[in-house]
Amino acid sequence: ARGGSKGIPRKNVLPFLGVPLVELSIRQALNSKLVRNVYLSSDSSEILSKADSFKEVIQVKRPDYLATDDARSEDAVIHWLNNSLISDLPDIVVMLEPTAPLRKPNDIDDSIKAFIEQGVDSLFSGAFLDDFLIWKRNNENKLISVNYDYKVQGPRQMRKPDIVENGALYLFTPQCILQNSNRFGGKIGHYKNDFWQSFEIDTPDDWKFLEMIYSNYINFLYD
Repeated sequence: ARGGSKGIPRKNVLPFLGVPLVELSIRQALNSKLVRNVYLSSDSSEILSKADSFKEVIQVKRPDYLATDDARSEDAVIHWLNNSLISDLPDIVVMLEPTAPLRKPNDIDDSIKAFIEQGVDSLFSGAFLDDFLIWKRNNENKLISVNYDYKVQGPRQMRKPDIVENGALYLFTPQCILQNSNRFGGKIGHYKNDFWQSFEIDTPDDWKFLEMIYSNYINFLYD
């Protein structure tokens, strides 16, 4: 959770249904029965202070160069893994990005179980796109169909659904991210979410929209 957000200033500390946005992810992590330790990585003292009331959360102050607009979450994770606060590397890293808060109470533990059952090195959450027909423009500015052949459309049931990555959950082994400098690597798995979980907070308009989704579909702010 970095400071200096441009689209929504101080985004990570603003109240989401009455709870600071970053704190909601902290509460979700602490609600897990399978997560052993919870860490909050940020360059911002204001953001880190939102973990002060949670004695279980270990705060990791990241350097400013890992908090620029083009800084990658992967580099913050690698910084954390190399941090002296960690005596032994974890078996699995579960990365929660605060701007994708639409996680059901069971999602973290179920995604960990899926990671183990699938025998993967990295895993992401996302929904099936059962009836989304996607087009794009090529280099010649010509429209082309991407995930189906418009000449042979066929019924919806005959098409294999695509998956939309939703940003809510990323799981990977420490070895995977350290070797690849990427949250994806090795054998990649998928944890199924509902389609309404496919939205993140990037603009002010997103905020009320996600609050409406959360309050209607989840409505669980934890203890």
